[in-house]
Amino acid sequence: MATTNDLKNGMVLNIDGQLWQVTEFQHVKPGKGPAFVRTKLRNVESGKNVDKTFNAGTKVETATVDRRTMQYLYNDGSNFVFMDVQTYDQIEVAPEIVGDAANFMLENTEAIVATNDGRVLFIEIPASAELVVTYTEPGVVGDSATGRTKPATLETGAEIQVPLFIEQGEKIKVDTRDGGSYLSRVKS
Repeated sequence: MATTNDLKNGMVLNIDGQLWQVTEFQHVKPGKGPAFVRTKLRNVESGKNVDKTFNAGTKVETATVDRRTMQYLYNDGSNFVFMDVQTYDQIEVAPEIVGDAANFMLENTEAIVATNDGRVLFIEIPASAELVVTYTEPGVVGDSATGRTKPATLETGAEIQVPLFIEQGEKIKVDTRDGGSYLSRVKS
């Protein structure tokens, strides 16, 4: 048990038998009336987002979440296989739980795997990934100053938009939090 004054981003709460992760919180002290805490919660299993307001100091039940650094080994065709970097134990994670992170994970990529009572809740990958462009059309001379983009296929199979000056075979840095927006070239 904790109080709403102890809330932090990433904390997992057990509300009515469901697990909710705190994505944002704000303590509000209005001029009149009692203080309260405004939160944005994401359902760990369904991914649904909700806004919930608690009175300040209200007791909330926290869920025990074990976050371990694991290494992504391979996809066996139906599940993603991760290995604990300290104990070398391997676990299989369903594609629904991995979600869009699969577009930015290469073999041997480290990720944080969060579990509760032996059940995998979610996967956290680094905020950016460095990947090689395996296919993109050549840019047209003179178009690079306009800020336009073109589609490019990455080595993981994901397709993102990149600036016209990016060529096939280049390594680029992409933002994994928003579905893979281009950040920069990677100097080799």
